[in-house]
Parts: sequence; C-alpha cells; structure tokens
Amino acid sequence: MRELKPSPYWLRLHAITVYLFLYAPIVVLVLFSFNADRRNSGWKGFTLEWYARLMHDELLLRALSNSLKVACLSTLISSLLGTMAALALSRYQFRGREAVGALAYLPMMVPEVVMGIALLTFFIKMGIQLSIVTVVLAHVAFSVGYVTVTVRTRLAGLQGNLEEAAADLGATPWTTFRLVTFPRILPGILSGSLLAFTLSFDDFVITFFTAGVGAGTLPLKIYSMLKFGVTPEINAISTIMLVTTIMLLGLWSWLESHQQTPGG
Repeated sequence: MRELKPSPYWLRLHAITVYLFLYAPIVVLVLFSFNADRRNSGWKGFTLEWYARLMHDELLLRALSNSLKVACLSTLISSLLGTMAALALSRYQFRGREAVGALAYLPMMVPEVVMGIALLTFFIKMGIQLSIVTVVLAHVAFSVGYVTVTVRTRLAGLQGNLEEAAADLGATPWTTFRLVTFPRILPGILSGSLLAFTLSFDDFVITFFTAGVGAGTLPLKIYSMLKFGVTPEINAISTIMLVTTIMLLGLWSWLESHQQTPGG
C-alpha cells in the first residue's frame, strides 16, 4: 500500500498558522506599546510617551528594583548551592545519592500553585513574616534545581583525569577545584545562573503567595495595573520584560552552545 505524504504546501501553511497563533499576540502587544492612543482602540500614531512615563513612575521603579534584588540574590544563592550539590552528586558516593539526585528535579515538576501554597504554609507555621526575604527564599527553592541539573550535566561530560593528575602532583582539594574543576564547569554555572535569573525575574505565581507588604515585584505590579484595564503603559512594561527575557535566554543558549567539548 502506497504511503500518503503531506504536500510541502500544507506543511508550510500549517507551520505558518502555528507561528501566527503563538506570536501574533506578542507582536500586537509590542506594536501597541508605541501607540499614541491611550485607550488602545486603534492605531493613532507612533510615540515613546509611555516608555517615558514609566521612567518617572516611582511605584513601578520600586517594583522593578525589588525584582532585580530578588533575582540577583536568589540567583547568587541558588548558583552556590546548586554547584555544590552538583559536585557532590557527580564526584562522591554516599547513601541516598540517587534519591537526592531525583529531588533536584522535584521543584521543576511541582506546579507553581502547589509550591506557592506550600511555601506560604511553611512560612506561616515557622512564624516568618512575609517580606522580600521570603520571596528570595522561595525563588531559591525552585531555582536551585535548575542550577544543579545544568552543572551536573556539564560535569557528566568531563573526564576526571585532570583532577586526578592534579591530586597526584600534590594539589589540595581546594587548589584542584579552583584551578582545574571550576574553570571547566564555569560555562555550566553561568548557564544555570542565567536560567535561574530569568525564571526569578519573570515569576508571578510563587511570588504572589510569598510576598509581603512593600515586597511587590514587577510581575505583581503589572497584575495590579491590569485591574484597571490594558493601557499602553502595561504594553510598554511587558515589552521591556519580553526583550530582557529574550536577551537573557539568548545569552544562555549561546553559553550552552559554546561550552567546551567533553574532557576539555
């Protein structure tokens, strides 16, 4: 029986339709962030007014500052913990090693709503007042898994002969890590850090459950603005976040593709 193959025309049409469905709303959002009509009822001309207004909005700038603080602190902590966990899982044998390795994937699989409620319950039971500190701790909880998996993948592609040679030549474990291991896994650490920063900067659900008074981040600010309708300012903020995320993910992809070859 002759196998029927779809024609190239229908394949191209299907691909175009899918891409339009996925990206047309984003393109419209970006375009209307430059729209002179405040009501967004139609295109009235090009303007940068809404971006200029954002630069003078104190509440918005405070939310942006909180987002950057949370993202930087959580990325720093999760990168440190994730790298240590990856090294332990890749270079040492201990009881429960497989179970600990599986737990690294858990934050990436648990729904954000469930994790947000769990963290909120934990903070309340521990008597910890919700603040920007609880947001940082919550972001570390889900970011550390991404860093661990990324660095562990990098370590799996490296041979341990150079580390063994350094030890044979009298190097201490710290010297071996500092001069041999760390430079070789640095691309993996940077990749995991960029991914953790992007996820933290864009997070809404977990932040919604763990943020206290005065600890609102940029996604929470955008949500509060949406209650009064979609305005050009919201489109402008969303465009800025979109461009920032694309740049960070592009840098992460570049680092992933330019990592050293296994054993390098």
